[in-house]
Amino acid sequence: MESLDGTSWDVLISGTGLQQSLLALALSRSDKKILHLDQNGYYGGQEAAFSLQEAEEWAEHNRNLPSYLFQNAAILTDILPDSQPALSFSRAYSLALAPQIIYTRSPLLQTLVSSKVYRQLEFQALGNWYIFKPDDLIKSNSSGDTRLGGEQNGGGYLVKVPNGREDIFLAEDIDLRAKRSLMNFLRFVGDFENQTEKWDSYRTQPLPVFLIDQYRIPEELHEPLLALTLSPNDPEATTTEFALPRIARHLRSIGVFGSGFGAVIPKWGGLAEISQVACRAGAVGGTVYVLNRAVRTIASTSGASGDDSTLFTVTLDDGSVVKSSWVVGTDVDLPPVSDEPRPPTVSKRTIASLSRSISIVASPMTSVLPPVAENAPVPAGTLVVFPTGSLVSEKTNDTNTKNPPVHVIIHSSDTGECPDGQAILYASTAAVGDDAFALLETAVHHVLKSVGEHAVPRLLWSMRYEQSAGHENATIGGVEGLEVAANSRILRFNPTSLDLALDDSLLERVKSVWQEIMGPEASGFMEFEDRLGTALGDDGDVV
Repeated sequence: MESLDGTSWDVLISGTGLQQSLLALALSRSDKKILHLDQNGYYGGQEAAFSLQEAEEWAEHNRNLPSYLFQNAAILTDILPDSQPALSFSRAYSLALAPQIIYTRSPLLQTLVSSKVYRQLEFQALGNWYIFKPDDLIKSNSSGDTRLGGEQNGGGYLVKVPNGREDIFLAEDIDLRAKRSLMNFLRFVGDFENQTEKWDSYRTQPLPVFLIDQYRIPEELHEPLLALTLSPNDPEATTTEFALPRIARHLRSIGVFGSGFGAVIPKWGGLAEISQVACRAGAVGGTVYVLNRAVRTIASTSGASGDDSTLFTVTLDDGSVVKSSWVVGTDVDLPPVSDEPRPPTVSKRTIASLSRSISIVASPMTSVLPPVAENAPVPAGTLVVFPTGSLVSEKTNDTNTKNPPVHVIIHSSDTGECPDGQAILYASTAAVGDDAFALLETAVHHVLKSVGEHAVPRLLWSMRYEQSAGHENATIGGVEGLEVAANSRILRFNPTSLDLALDDSLLERVKSVWQEIMGPEASGFMEFEDRLGTALGDDGDVV
């Protein structure tokens, strides 16, 4: 392409993470002149998805030059004693750096429909959820149990989390009194916002305290409810205020798009696919995209012709100098403004980190992916929760009852992320260091031992790394996670949340930035008509 040097733009967006890409989509019908850069050679930012070769190159680069968000990446090469079964070719894989599930009531899904890009995306159901139970914690059960695996494979079982009231009624390992307590709690949580008198005094107390005091739910039934919160913390650190809206979100989402399931997975690489589709829509609208191009400095100058607008002089890493009226990105993508430092009172820093691993296994993992209900689709993913204290590290032989939970999201080949006959295991825990990596490795091994297959599935490839959340910005204009510089035309998103489920407030931050750029009178956020020549008629032909 032609040199950018000396060009002027209405909006410069740096980074192609989900938030910046959705902003590009929102502005794609605005007639504004937009330059969208990324310092990386790939789309997606922290939500990127890689082929095998790209993942290995990324890990090597990260090892030599750790980034603001990712550290200590490594490929584990001593997994197999021989080469059979083998990995497929590099591009047969699409490995997500930060996979998240999307609940079916997420406003993002509604927005993808109203913006007309949903036709370029495909979503698949997330199936049953499981809790890992060590052998010594499993009680004898009848033939109607919901366990997978067993002592013949060593270690423990995967126990299905009840998927609503019907599962609770049918469960043969829950006594009648406990069933009544659970049903009363589920009725409450469906309308908990209007019953604050029941839980207000428990806001900062652990959820188990509330469950016992208010509903007499026995301790052995706390783990399924804690699992639905997707809490990264141990039970004592999972507050009632944190847990109730997340349990309600899960239950309210079941059945929205089909029987039995309440969350979906974007096909072909998770959130990275949404980012790429949004960027393609931006390109159709005239946005100019340039990869491998970083912002080095930003300086503000007075507006032309005596007006009070601000025009930024932006120097790129190839020496090009461009001008823009607005600059948007994250702290990863944007440097401080050289002549107008951001006031230190604007943000508060609360660093959070995860250890992650991505493992390719030689099994379709079909035993954990049955349809969740009659007439329900075959799911493409499932989730396994290892509660606090359920793991003994195979390397340290130590059980720490205060270790955070470990979550393992399993994706089948139906996600397009691996070849047929294989699956991807995404493991994470809210701790860092060698002990955390050892917990992830142990969790993956237990999943493979506990899925009930005759031969334990083999691990073909694995990568591990640490991810930081960056800093959490103060509330600006009623929207959390958005920082506005003093001149109000440099807008910085927080890095995407490390939660296992998409943070729905992300879309509010995108809308807030869009509103700042478009002006207070703008309306119709992400509400587009089909472009001429892109809509499909009833016969499937373009109209």
